[in-house]
Amino acid sequence: MPRHLRQQIDETRRRCAEGWDLLRHKGPSQIQFWFIALLLGVASGLAAIAFRGAVEWLEATVYGTDNVNTLHSFAEELPWLWVLLIPVFGGIAVGVILHVFTPDGRVRSVPDVIEGAALNDGRVEKKAGLASVLCSWITLSTGGSTGREGPVVHIAALASSWVANLLRVDGITGRDLLGCAVAGAVSASFNAPIAGALFALEVVLRHFALHAFAPIVVASAAGTVINRLVYGDVTEFTLPGTTTVEFYLELPAFFLLGLVCGIVAVIMMRTIFFADDLETNLQRRLGLPSWLRPALAGCLLGGLAILFPHIIGVGYETTSRALTGSMGLGEAVMFAVIKVAAVSITVAGRMGGGMFSPSLMVGALTGLAFGHIATGVVPEMSSAFTLYALAGMGGVAAAVLGAPISTTLIVFELTGDWQTGLAVMVSVSMSTALASRAVNRSYFLTQLERRNVRLSAGPQSYLLAMFRVQGVMRKPTDKGAADEETCLEMIEQGLFVQASATLETALPRFDRSGVAFLPVVTMQDDEPVLQGALFHVDALKAYNRALAATAAEEHR
Repeated sequence: MPRHLRQQIDETRRRCAEGWDLLRHKGPSQIQFWFIALLLGVASGLAAIAFRGAVEWLEATVYGTDNVNTLHSFAEELPWLWVLLIPVFGGIAVGVILHVFTPDGRVRSVPDVIEGAALNDGRVEKKAGLASVLCSWITLSTGGSTGREGPVVHIAALASSWVANLLRVDGITGRDLLGCAVAGAVSASFNAPIAGALFALEVVLRHFALHAFAPIVVASAAGTVINRLVYGDVTEFTLPGTTTVEFYLELPAFFLLGLVCGIVAVIMMRTIFFADDLETNLQRRLGLPSWLRPALAGCLLGGLAILFPHIIGVGYETTSRALTGSMGLGEAVMFAVIKVAAVSITVAGRMGGGMFSPSLMVGALTGLAFGHIATGVVPEMSSAFTLYALAGMGGVAAAVLGAPISTTLIVFELTGDWQTGLAVMVSVSMSTALASRAVNRSYFLTQLERRNVRLSAGPQSYLLAMFRVQGVMRKPTDKGAADEETCLEMIEQGLFVQASATLETALPRFDRSGVAFLPVVTMQDDEPVLQGALFHVDALKAYNRALAATAAEEHR
């Protein structure tokens, strides 16, 4: 081969290698990365639309209706036994799938995506994730009282994880791919491009770094285009007439509504957690197999649906009725209470689905009830009570999701009403300020806290859990290793840490003991075997490097 040709080939290889390395480690800052974001947004959007279509098809099939948008009204005419049994059959299917394909019988959803972004370089579990998507599809189609956005977000996370593993990208690029996929899926699911992009930044990535903004917006726009190609440029809800605010006189009412929404959101979240603990304790005491838990929840849901068919599925028909004022005060309060009970049963029964649609519905009903009271007390100083339903919808949803910015925008985009911004913003700000003090910032982060995954306090809290002692310790053969005899003496005194532990466990032991290092052991036949030593200074250096890297990612 001629020498000049060999040089050209070597130079081409070198440039390709440099380009590949640039994409893997600095992808979000490169224009080429935006094309990957575009493709990922399209793929996530198509997946979200496909999931929605699959839910509507199976729902129409099992209930025998031609229009799932009026399923609640249709279910009132069905035989009561069929309404009862459909969720039971769905629960049995969900229980079997979770028992076979997940280690803990738990459906993966938005909290797992947030955990993947924070602790796993933007990746989520594949096998359990696919099983969870299938379970959520069955749940939403057979009477489960949850929403579509949780499964849709997790489908997007599965897609981005596959791309991240294929490209072998680092944590920063992996997280930004995850944000792009989530933005595309949320935008396609709700026809809400602005809210989709901000949801990915505010809820999943939990920062607004500029390097992530451009590709996420590209993906969000792509997801919206997919939605509009399929459904047209229409909003999810249509409000009657125009909504205006009596600016000076009515603002105090919306402040008060925000506080009410915050209280309702806290009650909703704590009811779900209480129901989950209750069902777990009952299952343990009665010795019931885990695969029966969703079936029992389905039986309870079917019983409720006989009397209150509005709890079936996503609930957009009831939400639309609330936004148009097509129900009275008593009906709105009763429906809100029953919906909270139904959501608690579904989630505690480990059946799958998301929380956004239920919180929208409960919020709209809360706002409508408040509007009936407010306009009845001072009718001459009040606007239409449907405006209160709109503000209440945003208030409860923002408090549950812990996402005031994206929720405010998604309410506008779902309704197409941008004239009521002040009322919604006031309600959202008050509800989130109140609810975030009663739980760990949001429903998702509180779920993670209940699993001992502490993300709500920020990276200074959860970064320690990312480092295993085994990866930071000095082995006996390393330079500057601890004296072996001293280590053995400390082990006899009970001063040691296991190799599988994290720095979250190890650092408090340094504070209590005041020693410079701790022996690291593994347990063999209940006896500690020395593996090395963890030095306090090494642990602090690892923690400091992780904090610096996180700060650099969030501010670059």
